[in-house]
Amino acid sequence: MSQVRTEWRACRVPGLKEPYDTAHLRVFYPARATGSDAERLTGVIAADAGRAPFPLVVLLPGINVPADSYRWLAVLLARRGFVAVTPELVGELFGGSHGVTPGIDLAACTPGAYGTRATTPLLGAVLAALAEPAPGSPLDGLLDPERVVLGGHSAGGTVALQSAAHVPGLRGVFTYGAHTRVAAALGHPPGTVLPVGARVPVLLMSGEHDGVIAASAERYALTDADADPVARTFHEALTDSGGAHAWVRIAGAGHFALCDPVDATSARGFLEEPEPEGSGARALAGRLVAAFCSAVLLPERPAAPNPDDQAELDALLAPPHPGLLDVRRR
Repeated sequence: MSQVRTEWRACRVPGLKEPYDTAHLRVFYPARATGSDAERLTGVIAADAGRAPFPLVVLLPGINVPADSYRWLAVLLARRGFVAVTPELVGELFGGSHGVTPGIDLAACTPGAYGTRATTPLLGAVLAALAEPAPGSPLDGLLDPERVVLGGHSAGGTVALQSAAHVPGLRGVFTYGAHTRVAAALGHPPGTVLPVGARVPVLLMSGEHDGVIAASAERYALTDADADPVARTFHEALTDSGGAHAWVRIAGAGHFALCDPVDATSARGFLEEPEPEGSGARALAGRLVAAFCSAVLLPERPAAPNPDDQAELDALLAPPHPGLLDVRRR
């Protein structure tokens, strides 16, 4: 019987100091149970090898957002035939405190360094760990390193956009509540939006009521005259791609629409009102992510995509846009 299972791995993140140099990875994969005694005794179910080799989706977290908040999305993607990874790294945050982080390398964001390397060492560590054979892993030899999508929420989405050019096998990037408007303290001219170097399709998602981005105006030296930083990222950080890039603004959604559950004890959820029950924002975001990943990962040849995979995404982005306030493509 087809189902979704997980395995756990750990990896060292180069450049970080002990004990904050170890990331724990939860790897979600399509599985097929046989009912064997080995499964019953160990709890390990083999991957559904008939769907392999599996494309890979890496989900980078927001600051102080636990990896389990994205489990629902990882399960959704694994049901689609992808292997989804949710890394969790506890490390140093701004001001010397510690918490869950996508491993932001601020030095890599400065004017002289930006574009020369990824802005998080976590990403390379995760990909390297998955490339290494793991004894007893149900995924050994079943991953496709040439089909990768990078996703991220909030700060995780920002470093995903900034680091995309340094990911081998990358086919696309999706983010929620993220932008590349750079903090004024890093030495860039006021108003700078850092370019996204990768030449792959990008899906930017944002919420109608994002209280966290609004509360960060001082960090980015935003003024009332500044446009939405997610919109600016779409228009200024990306190059035209014949409609392959999309930006959508989800009606009624806040900054944490990609999270379930929303952990009210951490992060900055207190900056906005909880989303009303039954708003549908999270489900819509999940459908968009799944359709995007299908469109860019499932075709055997990117130059000749499967029309059915692309049609699902096109249908979600086509008028009358139910649940979406804005849809832009370029």
